[in-house]
Amino acid sequence: MTFAKFVLHWSPDASKIAGIALSTTSDAVVYAVMVETGLNKMDIGKLILAACFVTDLGTVLALGILFANYNIWLALFIAAIAIAMVVSPKIVKTFLSRFEGHVSEPEIKLLLLLIFALGGLAAKANSEAVLPAYLLGLVCAGAFAHHRETMHHIRVTTFALLTPFYFLKAGALVQATAVFKSLGIIALLLIVKMITKLIGVYPLAKIFRMDTRTGAYTTLLMSTGLTFGTISALFGLTRGYITQEQYSTLVTVVIGSAIIPTLIAQSFFRPKVTALSSVQAEDEALAINEHKGGK
Repeated sequence: MTFAKFVLHWSPDASKIAGIALSTTSDAVVYAVMVETGLNKMDIGKLILAACFVTDLGTVLALGILFANYNIWLALFIAAIAIAMVVSPKIVKTFLSRFEGHVSEPEIKLLLLLIFALGGLAAKANSEAVLPAYLLGLVCAGAFAHHRETMHHIRVTTFALLTPFYFLKAGALVQATAVFKSLGIIALLLIVKMITKLIGVYPLAKIFRMDTRTGAYTTLLMSTGLTFGTISALFGLTRGYITQEQYSTLVTVVIGSAIIPTLIAQSFFRPKVTALSSVQAEDEALAINEHKGGK
């Protein structure tokens, strides 16, 4: 934000959008990397995913606090989220127990209903619709822990249908001429993002006694950005806080941050896991017992 304000001379609101968009991590990229490498079953993978979740939750909250309309709609939105966080885990758990496996997928329809309803309230309050989705995921995680089939269906729906349409919309608003015109600024913003992430994450990794390889891997994955970065930039564009040229610049930086740190991390710093985490060991023991019980 400081770099955008005092070096690039962007407006205060545009600088805030830049700061928020480039402070995010990429849950989508990190989740995909963790699953494909098997690190999601290890303690380090779960730690990185949790850290990305907390980071993105913080950036979405910042977006809402800085730009929300403080009126009756915001009050209704906050009240609805509070009620949903208390009630929805019980309702979702009941639906999963009773309806999971039905062809019509009523449990997924329930989730979509909750997300769209709260997302509509968020839009009316000039907040970001992804915030209630994040909070619902947080409180309902326990209910989904033992329903892997539904989790798989949600993942397929998200990555195969919803995510591509979102990125088509976000990408269609990028101006190619603006990107080529701002290549120098894009490179500088990408460097600033990675340096600030390095300063913020790597020392903490060392404080928590990570070895150099694991600390560097964690820092690089925490430097990624994609979905929430583009969401923040699109939020700024649709509400007139940034120009289309600034939007194009930010989205290009965000995409670059999804690719470059991930390639470096996977190529040079991927942790060498030699033992099962306690969680994975428990999962495998449970699977063995179930197999024996079946026999």
